[in-house]
Amino acid sequence: MKTVRVLFVLLALCAITACAGIVAAQTGSTTNEQIIHATGSGTVTDTPDRVQITFSTETENPDVKTAQADNAAIMDKVVNALVTAGIPKDSMKTTGYTITPVYQDPGNILNPKIQTYQVTNTLQVTLSDVSMSGPVIDTAVANGVNQVSSIQFMLSDAQALSLRNDALKKAVANARADADTVSGALGVNISGTKNVDISQGYTPVVYDNTYAAGAMAKSAVPTPIQPGDITVTATVTVDYTYL
Repeated sequence: MKTVRVLFVLLALCAITACAGIVAAQTGSTTNEQIIHATGSGTVTDTPDRVQITFSTETENPDVKTAQADNAAIMDKVVNALVTAGIPKDSMKTTGYTITPVYQDPGNILNPKIQTYQVTNTLQVTLSDVSMSGPVIDTAVANGVNQVSSIQFMLSDAQALSLRNDALKKAVANARADADTVSGALGVNISGTKNVDISQGYTPVVYDNTYAAGAMAKSAVPTPIQPGDITVTATVTVDYTYL
């Protein structure tokens, strides 16, 4: 019986020693790894090739049905005029429709009396030709639009992907340049890469509440719209191994 116990204890000690050896080897492997952690950024600037224009028709009448009918007639006229001007109907979509009561005395909450009903229909138009922004706004206003709430210049999927790729290449080149500088100063040689993290994005150019439809309707001069430039930025973080 004592022999069996001694044998069991010896086997247990051997197993513990073997596990400790494995852990030590793994820990030693991780500890001895030589890493240069480098981050690089790249930017590319270009002119946007897509624009979204949001405008509304607002009507008001004591009779809600009359306000709705007037609004529908104006928006139908606007859409038909845009189609006639060459804007595809599938590039237009309704993004909002509200009916709001306007009270005679907004402060009288005990006995509120509705004076009129305000109906607002909001239409968003997406254009692949940004030079059409001004003419589209002028056409819409001439046919009854009385609010131009937002003009947003963006990138198409194809242009965004192309600029993203260019920005990523610049970011990688900058990260590698930093790593080469550090390795040269240390007197070591980069042997490979271990981990790479990527982030990128861009901010559309947005003009909110900039254009007064009433003023534009009175002007005989075409509305000038300048898209500006959009900058795409990419950042990469690379772990370089070295010897």
